[in-house]
Amino acid sequence: MSVDDSRTARTMDDPPKGSNLTRRELLAVLGGSAVFLLHSACSLDSTPASSGVVIDGPLHYASLRDVANLIEARELSPVDLTQMMLDRIETVDGRLRSYATLLAEHALAAARIAEREIQTGNYRGPLHGIPIAVKDSFYTKGVRTMGGLAVLSDFVPDYNATAVSKLEAAGAIILGKLNLTEGALPGYHRDFDIPVNPWGEDLWSGVSSSGSGVATAAGLCFASLGTDTGGSIRFPAMANGIVGLKPTYGRVSRYGVLPLTETLDHVGPFARRTGDAAVVFEVIAGFDPNDSTSVPEPVPDMLQELSRGVDGVRIGFDRRYSTEGVDSSLVASIDTALDQLDRLGAQIVDVTMPELPGVLRTITGFEAQTFHAAYYPSRANEYGAFFREFLAGGAEVSEAEYAEANLLRTEFSARFQAVLSNVDAVVTPAGGVPFVISSEVQYAGIEELRDALKIDFRFTFPANLAGTPTLSLPCGFSEDGLPHTFQFWGRRLSEAMLCRIGHAYEEATGWHTRHPDV
Repeated sequence: MSVDDSRTARTMDDPPKGSNLTRRELLAVLGGSAVFLLHSACSLDSTPASSGVVIDGPLHYASLRDVANLIEARELSPVDLTQMMLDRIETVDGRLRSYATLLAEHALAAARIAEREIQTGNYRGPLHGIPIAVKDSFYTKGVRTMGGLAVLSDFVPDYNATAVSKLEAAGAIILGKLNLTEGALPGYHRDFDIPVNPWGEDLWSGVSSSGSGVATAAGLCFASLGTDTGGSIRFPAMANGIVGLKPTYGRVSRYGVLPLTETLDHVGPFARRTGDAAVVFEVIAGFDPNDSTSVPEPVPDMLQELSRGVDGVRIGFDRRYSTEGVDSSLVASIDTALDQLDRLGAQIVDVTMPELPGVLRTITGFEAQTFHAAYYPSRANEYGAFFREFLAGGAEVSEAEYAEANLLRTEFSARFQAVLSNVDAVVTPAGGVPFVISSEVQYAGIEELRDALKIDFRFTFPANLAGTPTLSLPCGFSEDGLPHTFQFWGRRLSEAMLCRIGHAYEEATGWHTRHPDV
């Protein structure tokens, strides 16, 4: 890889790079039209059967799986598709600021290779030729990996993260690296852009995988990768109205991913459809000998499980836990969703969630300051206000306090997993509803930002402490047109079941067809 462009200084007034390619111009026009089908300029004598796919709406908002079918049938060129996405990024991301580093030349080179392979019958699978992006905490060989940290602004790894290598081996086209909060905590460093929520520029865009949420929601990639330590897949999914899959701890390798906490960090995909997230998950999951916490169990055939429906599936719901202090319109959307799942044949059963211990900050602070010991406190002045204060607090956590916190974590995890063992999934909010917040507050210290964040960690922390999977997806909209999102908690290694439930719900409702006007 090579760095082709930094997104930090681009504005909406910067024009897209020109091209005289007729097909490229055609794609730019068709990207906003209603229905179209493209045919590759080159084909084999033995042309595959027609995909039968018709894209209803702009191509940049299409399902990854639909686009993959077009590519496999050689009805859509990976090169044209990649160029169209790069043009769209040029056009709108100066305002949205989701990309930290754009890899235009690398992406086009990879797309040309993918196109040649597909035209000669070497189709690798549903990510072959698909433009996606990764959070800028994933190592990319020869390309800076900053993690939103000024102390790492010049860091260029000499190898890829395992997840990135798996994406490239599957033929995915890496468009670039996505902005995030500083070090994957809630605050931003002033040297870095804050991604702008495509549903409203004054709305929170999530933490910490905010760039991943924005780029996916705005149609600037067909899927993206993020990480989650205490909600950083759930919160961007909630804020941007998309699908976020946080897998079981160790299910996706963390090798080559900048850590926040070694025992809580999870790697997972964002997409606009549950099935698309399932496709990405199946590619990036699996045992990795480079990650000592990697899970050795085989990865299931996610698409085979996807269409089995929810008839007889047991879904737990703790009404007090999931509604107390929660926005009333979100509660109404979740109730409607439960009614829909019941009509589809699911059994909605009462459960009681255990009390959450207040240990995540202790564990996170202790483990974070261990990794950052090479830079803090010797370079403390290079950190933003929030992270600097957080590391100072982490440095004060004793070994005994850390051990006690982990004991409480273990006890809670046992109680939490006992609830999950009696059902196939549990429904809760995904963390709140979109809310207004200023950029200045997001650059502020712990106390000021904490008071401004209108989110509820009781819906995100449990699955991090227990290392169990979650799936977040849209379940409605507020009266002012902002997305409502809920989540399913599942037992360890139950990603296939969660996606099965999410897919059935999507097919029956269609909330995924609504997109921000970008």
